[in-house]
Amino acid sequence: MNSGDDYRMPMEISVGEVARKIKEKEKFILLDIREDWEREICKIQGDLHIKMNEILAKMDEISRDKEIIVYCHSGNRSMHVARYMAAHGFDAKSMEGGIDEWAHVIDKSMRTY
Repeated sequence: MNSGDDYRMPMEISVGEVARKIKEKEKFILLDIREDWEREICKIQGDLHIKMNEILAKMDEISRDKEIIVYCHSGNRSMHVARYMAAHGFDAKSMEGGIDEWAHVIDKSMRTY
């Protein structure tokens, strides 16, 4: 495996795949790392909210037995957190495009920012 492969790990997961997992009631944790003010605008029901700057302090509260799908506004912050979590033994992925992509593809009635 070359360093280019390492950079892409963990893989991103599409909003369509996340929506499918929710619909089929798959067991995973949808982790929102956005700030409180962002959640006041929009959020995905059933998620777990831990702000990005609190992840390190609260990692012991997150199950390592389930896939973790991390999301933020556009996917940048969530990719950093997913990589960090994967490096610490979690099965973590970043939701590609974040909640912005979710609002444009999955739930078009969702408020955006």
